[in-house]
Amino acid sequence: MFQRRQWLAGVAASGALAATRPIQASSGGALPPGMATRPYRIGVSTYSFWHFKGKPVPIIDCIEQAALMGFDGVEILHVHMEKDAEARGRKVNGALLNEIKQHAFSVGIPLMGFSTHQGFVSPDPEVRKKNIAHTAECLRLAHELGIPTIRVNTGRWGTIKSFDDLMANKGREPVPEGRTLDEGFGWVKQCFDELVPTAEKYGVVMGLENHWGLGREATGVLRVIRSVNSPWLRATMDTGNFLEDAYDQMKALAPQAVLIQAKTYFGGGEWYTLDTDHAKVASILRDSGYRGWISLEMEGKEDPKTAVPKSLELLRKAYS
Repeated sequence: MFQRRQWLAGVAASGALAATRPIQASSGGALPPGMATRPYRIGVSTYSFWHFKGKPVPIIDCIEQAALMGFDGVEILHVHMEKDAEARGRKVNGALLNEIKQHAFSVGIPLMGFSTHQGFVSPDPEVRKKNIAHTAECLRLAHELGIPTIRVNTGRWGTIKSFDDLMANKGREPVPEGRTLDEGFGWVKQCFDELVPTAEKYGVVMGLENHWGLGREATGVLRVIRSVNSPWLRATMDTGNFLEDAYDQMKALAPQAVLIQAKTYFGGGEWYTLDTDHAKVASILRDSGYRGWISLEMEGKEDPKTAVPKSLELLRKAYS
């Protein structure tokens, strides 16, 4: 009995000591600057295997390849999943989601991200309503797959119709005549305000990406996140979408990040090629206290069978 009492007293003392420690994680899982020291886990987006061209590589094949190549997890591109199902005469329903989830579990691969598309920058309330409903459905799909976060976008004005032309203009897009940026940000805030209860209901965090439109720069992403002011809207930071002052913008956005998408460009990029210093990015993340996933987006023209393993080797070295 005496030994048991001693043990209980020791446990209580340890708990009291721990309670006095100044280190506290934020709601986003970040630690104080410099405290995040373990190697980052590296996942891969299914986008790395299919760049919206030709017949989609089956999602289950992507998961299988990710396991064989040595990745720690997989991020599913929603459009990829839809196109894969369509090509095989299937529907994205419970049966398909369960197949994907079961296969990922069978090969020891967590599903850690769900990359979605939407656009809230529209003066038409019906367009915004449609995109809210679409995003709510994506939150449900992520929940069914056991995925804790989805990538979301602000959307863009659409004054440059071709995405290739938009990329040639470095993602810059003129505001339509008679409209203002403040209007656009107001629409985006309103839409995310409506989506927060759904995200909370499903336990899925929305990660707003620096992905063109009003989110082209860190200042735009942060403006939306701060205006919505909810733990269910944070940031997905893409290393390849800051085309000016990239590292300074990453420093600004990293403290809000719940997922990092790390781009590589073996064989030359589909639209452009950046010489990203991923070791420097890793240092920025550690300084910000980030502890989450790194998700590879291989956006080069080289065959994924060779480019994706080379990318993994590069990221393992940089983010170890």
